[in-house]
Amino acid sequence: MFNHHDINRNAFMLHGPLAHHGYDWWWHSFTAQDAETGEDKPFFIEFFTCNPALAEDEPVFGQLPENKATGKLPSYLMVKAGTWGENHCQLHRFFAWKDVSIHGNAPYRIEAADCLACETELKGNIQISPEEAIAHPEWMCDAGGMSWDLTIDKQVAFNVGYGASKPFRDAEAFAMYWHAEGMKSAFSGTIILNGKQYIVTPEKSFGYADKNWGRDFTSPWVWLSSCCLRSKKTGQLLQDSVFDIGGGRPKIYFVPLDRRLLGVFWYEGKEYDFNFSKLHLLVKTDFSFDEQDNLVVWHVRQENIHAMMETEVFCKKKDMLFVNYEAPDGSKRHNRLWNGGNGWGTVKLYDKKDGQLILVDEVEATHIGCEYGEYDDDLH
Repeated sequence: MFNHHDINRNAFMLHGPLAHHGYDWWWHSFTAQDAETGEDKPFFIEFFTCNPALAEDEPVFGQLPENKATGKLPSYLMVKAGTWGENHCQLHRFFAWKDVSIHGNAPYRIEAADCLACETELKGNIQISPEEAIAHPEWMCDAGGMSWDLTIDKQVAFNVGYGASKPFRDAEAFAMYWHAEGMKSAFSGTIILNGKQYIVTPEKSFGYADKNWGRDFTSPWVWLSSCCLRSKKTGQLLQDSVFDIGGGRPKIYFVPLDRRLLGVFWYEGKEYDFNFSKLHLLVKTDFSFDEQDNLVVWHVRQENIHAMMETEVFCKKKDMLFVNYEAPDGSKRHNRLWNGGNGWGTVKLYDKKDGQLILVDEVEATHIGCEYGEYDDDLH
């Protein structure tokens, strides 16, 4: 079963070697409504931690020229928040480790000043002036202001299985680990973005919450997920459904496994599992990413011995941003990591019976979280 909640995998992972060369982040994305107009607006909030064993009295930025020259590696908590669509932005606030309080075991809890993340709550505030954004390119962010006070109800999980189990974690088998404790989550609360208020309600938040940790990032980097789904068969919204696809080129013991994805569909309480690490399922995957004039497009085809899923997702370039991270070694490999929160598309789900494909449903998906990126040296 992949819908198996395990808050131990949501715990802080930067122990042992990963404390000196590792990152750990908790990601949240959801939709809010403009308090005046009711218009949808997608948001994201993330708590990103890096190299705690290398802490100094102030945050250490790997992108500073003097740190690049001396080989000094990044070390900080970065609180990332922002929005997609019109006037999209990403805002970063950094804290030195001495100013961070973290509960190292499950359930996780991380706090710094007025910023908090845990299994059930998100609070925070970031204010970046235009002058600060220009003066500090090492912050890798835009100008703007956002504050939030939210609660989270994590309803459906994507537990990837043994690949993120404790023996594999202890051996640092994979370069990048993934756990989606709340791939279908209900958020509630309020957001203030540049002076405008947005209301978050559980039934219209279409929320998502996961985490990644490890020593490096995957390339290519793929993520697609939505729980705002409508059946073409019945015309009705699917109230207990969500799909989630991620991965790209995982590395196990530093050996890359080319073009592998983890994918699942929780369809009205039934599991469809396309996790390549479950060898008995004989999973096959084909995927592509196309950059057009005004759109980016994902095509993913996954099958196992029981079923097949075909996913096609679109997102407008003008609604997206290039999401910024630096790796624990101080490099900024992903410089065109497309990141969006209002993609749309279709998912066709089939059962296999007697050598035939039987259409279960064709699903219209909106409010899709979507990412794609490759290292620059992989593109040429």
